[in-house]
Amino acid sequence: MRLFYNKNISKTDLKVNLDKEETKHLTKVLRKKIGDLIYITNGQGVLFETKINFINKNSTELLITKNTVHSKSKVKINIAIAPTKMNDRTEWFIEKSTEIGIDTISPVLCEKSERKTIKKDRFEKIAISAMKQSLKYFKPNIDELVNLNTFINNCDSDEKFIAHCKDDNKQYLGNYKLKSKSVTVLIGPEGGFSDNEIKNAKNKGFIAVTLGNSRLRTETAAVVATQVLSVFNTDI
Repeated sequence: MRLFYNKNISKTDLKVNLDKEETKHLTKVLRKKIGDLIYITNGQGVLFETKINFINKNSTELLITKNTVHSKSKVKINIAIAPTKMNDRTEWFIEKSTEIGIDTISPVLCEKSERKTIKKDRFEKIAISAMKQSLKYFKPNIDELVNLNTFINNCDSDEKFIAHCKDDNKQYLGNYKLKSKSVTVLIGPEGGFSDNEIKNAKNKGFIAVTLGNSRLRTETAAVVATQVLSVFNTDI
């Protein structure tokens, strides 16, 4: 099944239009024609079954014949990650975590961060592409880049963790039995969190955890954390 995306569709709509870019893919790559069946999601959990009604070079009109509402995840997974120096590594994390089933990605600026800016529009495109490729019906939210302390002070997840490599009394993240509806894990930059950042996080209720015995790259640690937490959503 090929999946298309349009964030503006609602369950009450009778038809929807695909833009020029998706029309080109539909006709030139997939060779679809009038009457063919097309699946599309709004990224909010709804899968629409449609048929092509009209095509020109700039747009495609689809008639909606059916919609199916999919369940939300039991546990909302949020990874707060310091963007990596090499941007493609952060993009790899966004792609893979979307495939696994993440709910929110929160870029944070840390004391040792080597990348000070992000291209949010680029991140959004990667998330949408990964969502369609992996047949997910929920697009993860991607937040604006904020200072780590600002994020820590405003994080409202029920359970909060900070993964770091310093000596500490830490348990493996997978050993925690989550009973709440939302969880956040902080993942630091290549140089790690500073002692002050770890202290501030703990003071705000973040629990220090380990992701295993290996020393992981930032983007790998973020994917591992996403996968570990995703087991709480495997039965939906």
